[in-house]
Amino acid sequence: MLAETLGSVASYMCIDPEKYVAVGLEINANHLRPVKSGLVTGICKALHIGAKTHVWEIKIYSDKGKMNCVSRLTVAIINKP
Repeated sequence: MLAETLGSVASYMCIDPEKYVAVGLEINANHLRPVKSGLVTGICKALHIGAKTHVWEIKIYSDKGKMNCVSRLTVAIINKP
């Protein structure tokens, strides 16, 4: 899922990957309308950046500018094993 990828990459960019790992904890997605062809654009916005969790809002739009998905992803930040 594009939304999960965008949020996971965003969390990775906020942590020190030498010390921490970002792992998905919970995802919710509402698919509002289909996209049958063309390109989509995903916009990922931080709702919370904490020491142990990150929460992201991801909106995906068609190339016609219509929102087709809104998602919220919670990521746990854990010590690297």
